[in-house]
Amino acid sequence: MKLFIASDIHGSAKWCKAMLDAFEKSGAERLILLGDILYHGPRNDLPDEYDPKAVIKMLNPLKEKILAIRGNCDTEVDQMVLEFPIMADYAWIYDGNVRIFATHGHIFNPQTPPPLCDGDVLLYGHTHVPENEA
Repeated sequence: MKLFIASDIHGSAKWCKAMLDAFEKSGAERLILLGDILYHGPRNDLPDEYDPKAVIKMLNPLKEKILAIRGNCDTEVDQMVLEFPIMADYAWIYDGNVRIFATHGHIFNPQTPPPLCDGDVLLYGHTHVPENEA
C-alpha cells in the first residue's frame, strides 16, 4: 500500500492545499497526518494563509483516506470539527512484514523511542525539520 505522510499543517490553507495536490499526484491510497492539523500553537507564529476553517473543508471530504495522530497542538475542540479521528497519540500501521509506528514526535521520537523491533519504522513530525534516517 502506498502511503502519503505529512505533519504540522498548523491551520495553513496554503500548505494544506499544496499537500493535498501532492497527495493526489502521488497516487497514494492513504494520507497519514502526524498531528498539529488546525492550530498553530502559542509558541509558533501564524503560518502562511492561516485559515483552520478552510483546512477543515479541505480535509473532511477525504475522511475515509486519512489516518491521523494527535499532535501537541491538537485538542478535543479540533476533534469536534474534523470528521476523522485525531486523538490517538500513536498508531501501528502494518504493511506486509513492515510495522510502522506513527506518532507526532513530542512524546515518542529517536531520543525517547517507543518499543520497536529491528526493521520497524518510526514516523514522526513535530520538529518541522524533514529527516530520513535508515
